[in-house]
Order: sequence, then C-alpha cells, then structure tokens
Amino acid sequence: MKKLSRRSAIRTTVGLAATAALARPYIANAQAKTAVCWINQGFVPEEDAAMKKVCEDYMKESGNRLDYSIMPFMAQNQKTVSALTSGDVPDLVFMDAPSSIIPQNAWDDKLVDVTDVVTPYEPQLSETAKLGSTFYNKATKKRSYYLCPIKQGATPFHLWGDLMEKAGLKMSEIPPKWDDVWNYVKQAQKPLRAKGMRHAYALGLQVTTVGPNDGNNVFTHFAIANGGEGIVTPDGKLHTDDPKIREAFIKSVEFMTNLYKEGVVPQEALSWNDADDNNAYHEKLIVMDFDGTLSTELAMIKDKQAFYHDMQVLAPKQKNDGTPMKTQVNAGGGFIPKGCKNAEVAKDFMKYFMQPKIMNENLKGGLGRWFPAIPSLVKTDSWWLNSGMPCLKPYIEEGVLNPTLPVFEGYSPAWGQANAEQLWGLAHADVIKNGMTPAQAIDKAFKRCNEIFAKVAAT
Repeated sequence: MKKLSRRSAIRTTVGLAATAALARPYIANAQAKTAVCWINQGFVPEEDAAMKKVCEDYMKESGNRLDYSIMPFMAQNQKTVSALTSGDVPDLVFMDAPSSIIPQNAWDDKLVDVTDVVTPYEPQLSETAKLGSTFYNKATKKRSYYLCPIKQGATPFHLWGDLMEKAGLKMSEIPPKWDDVWNYVKQAQKPLRAKGMRHAYALGLQVTTVGPNDGNNVFTHFAIANGGEGIVTPDGKLHTDDPKIREAFIKSVEFMTNLYKEGVVPQEALSWNDADDNNAYHEKLIVMDFDGTLSTELAMIKDKQAFYHDMQVLAPKQKNDGTPMKTQVNAGGGFIPKGCKNAEVAKDFMKYFMQPKIMNENLKGGLGRWFPAIPSLVKTDSWWLNSGMPCLKPYIEEGVLNPTLPVFEGYSPAWGQANAEQLWGLAHADVIKNGMTPAQAIDKAFKRCNEIFAKVAAT
C-alpha cells in the first residue's frame, strides 16, 4: 500500500461558472483528513502514472491525505465485493467499469449518494455517462447518482491489417453492416492457412460460458445489431415477451454458433476468460477481435510496426437493417461505500477529479484508453482526434461522435445477475454441445431471465 502525505495549503473556494462546473475542493484545510482509496491498475504504466499524479496534485492542493492502493482489476473486484459484504469498507473505490458491482449495491442501499458531487457537472456529462452513473435504491425508492463518472469506454473491432492483406482482403472493402463484417473477415482463414499459418483463425469470437465480461458484451452487441436493444428499458422492465426482441436474440445465437461450427473461431473459445482473446490476437492466432477499449493496441505500443501500421481499429457502422449501429458505452469512476470512515474526503477528491481540465489531462495521460465522461473535451482538445496514434480516432468516433447506448445494468441490477449467470454463453453451449435449436436455447435463457427480473421487482 502506498501512503503519501503533503503539506496543507489553505485555499479559498472558487464559485462555479454559469456554463462550466469548475469546483475546487470544498473541505477546509486546517485539519487534514485521510481517505482510504482502492484504485484499479491500468493496462499500461502510463495509466497508473496519470492516476498517481491526480492523487498527489489533490493532496498538495487540499491538504488532505489519500491512503491509496493500486491493484489489478480482478483482485480489486473480489476485494470490493468482500468488503461490501462484510461492511469493512474503504472510503472510495475507483474502478474502470464497476457495472457488475454498483447496480446491486445501490439497490441494496449500500452506497453513498453522490448527487451533490455530480450535480455541478451534470450539464456537461454525456447522456450515457449519466445513465451509467444513476441507479435505483429500493430503500429510498428513487434513482440517484452513486458513481462519480470520470471515464467511458466503447468496444471496437480490432484487426490485423497485414494479415488481411496477406489473405487477399482489403480493410477498405469491409462492408458496413454488422453480420457482413464478420462474414467478410472470416474469408481470411483459408488463404492464411494455405500460406503456412496452420493455426490461424479468422475470428476471436467470445462465445464463452466463463466470462466474466467479454462474452456478455459481445453477445449484447449482436442483439443490438439485430434490433434487440429494447430488451431492457430505462424503467428497468424486461421485454422478453416482445416477438421482435425474441427474434433478435435467436438470430444472434444462430449467427454466433454457426461461426463457431464453421471452424473460423478457436475451439477453446467456449471456455475463454476475458484475457484469452487478447492473448490470441497478440500472438496473431486470430485476425479480428471485438473487445472493449484500446487495451489490445496499447499493450503493444512499443512494437512500432504493429502499433502504427499493422493493427487496425474499426468502429461498427450499421445494424443488420442498415440503420446506424449503437454501441454500448459504460462509465467508470469513483463510488463510496456506506459505513466508510471518511466519505467527506472521498467526495472532495471526486469533486476535484471531475473538474474538466483534471479529467481530460488524466485520461490523455493514460493514452486515451478511456475517453472523458464530458464529451465537449474531446471536441475542444484536438489531441483526441489527432494524437498520431492510429487506433484512437476511430475509437473516439465510435464512443463519442456516433450513436451510443448505456450498459443495461444501469437500468436494472437484474441484468447484471443475468450476465453473472452467463445466460447467453450457456445458450451458445446449449446449441453447440447439447443439440438445442437457437430458439430453444433463447427460450430457456429468457425463462431464467424472467425469474431474475421478477425476484428483483418483488424486493
């Protein structure tokens, strides 16, 4: 655990501007206080360095102390779940993508309402950031902010442009419709194997029953592309009884399992964890992957040929009906567990962090793997679209400039439970291994999904 203290510096509070919330820390500095913070580790060292800078700058400015630990995501996730269960909690948890934790704990009244922190910045936040930061509390019977949003991330296509060329395919000829992208790229496998790449597969498709996140994310985007985005509505209601929704989910299972059966997806993809597709991509065992953020590219930033020339990022363009594709965009930031010792300093730190300038510089320091929850920053700072990193521009276009949706966990914690039970991965397995039709597999998944939502609605 890293402990840092800085001298007090008494400063006055600056009032909010009418159009931009530039609040300074609001705690008086005469008596410095300490907050315990758990922060997830970045995927590249630059992310951790940028996070440490925010912490150090805050301590210098406020006179307060942050007793913070930076830890790998999975370890932080497990530790946070354990803490919220036992009640022995830190003052702040800062997470890239807390959608698997916040909805249920907000529902159970285990988190501190941070509306007072977020409200000054609310007019500047993207709609998806707001929807991904507000959750329903069954005790108060209302939605409130339980996340102070700093960052957002989207899911693009990641392709090896040089392998596409070697296979006789062209990036410029990839069709715009969702299914057509997969069908075009799958053609790369046969010529690559004929040229000696005997273990190459065209697609890194997550049809996993293990997860925890990527398989659910990929399947949800297939469902959206087939017209199923209304499966959960902002009121938290499930719509499995809608024939169009059912058909969208059946088509998604059918298309994905057919790709697997065709042999253009690695056989072990049924049991992949979230890192396995990344590893396969980095080893050039797959030509294309569909995976969240730019961690895939940034992990190879020191390989100049790969990073600046061979790897290509493509934003989804159209649903299968030809209308613009809406990709899901999550929100990351800080949340405060109830029962912590110093929520006051935790709130103060997040109020400092949410200042547009601080937010922007932090995420740029992290090389743009996450983009700001305040979209105007992307539009006013030319770095985001002209950084010189080929992967960043299409990623920003997808997550900020193109149509987006929030993750469905923000609408109901029941969706998070459905994902935790791997209902969609199990549907794939039912078709591939158990001989079910896609319709039978989806009806089974929908039945369990209905039970989950009914249980949440009854509490």
